[in-house]
Amino acid sequence: MNASTMRRERVTTEPDWYEPYNISLAIKAGGLVYASGQAGFDTDGSTVGNGDFEAQARQAFANLNTVLTQAGSSLADVVKVTILLTDMSNLDKLVELRAEYFTKPYPADTLLEVSSLAQPDWQIEIDAIALTH
Repeated sequence: MNASTMRRERVTTEPDWYEPYNISLAIKAGGLVYASGQAGFDTDGSTVGNGDFEAQARQAFANLNTVLTQAGSSLADVVKVTILLTDMSNLDKLVELRAEYFTKPYPADTLLEVSSLAQPDWQIEIDAIALTH
């Protein structure tokens, strides 16, 4: 490997909603972007659609898309995704949204139900690994 493929580059946005928590929105390294988990919150950190899974999921996908775009990637370039749900009864809606936001071949996926996320009103969090251009 040469030095350019071993370099890590922080991906940020303005505002960078994870800066206060010492978390990178994403890291670019070796031709890939590793995006931190994105939930259903706006750039001020306020949860959208409190109690509305679809609204939160759409915002989480939008946040993920923003981070990937800033990194020179896109949702179409995602090769691996991890999705955390606080209620697996939302699986059918999630499957619909995956078909809307991702393209074939669909990314590899790990799907987990968790008892809670970083904020008690969050219902979904999505992280991803994607190719960069």
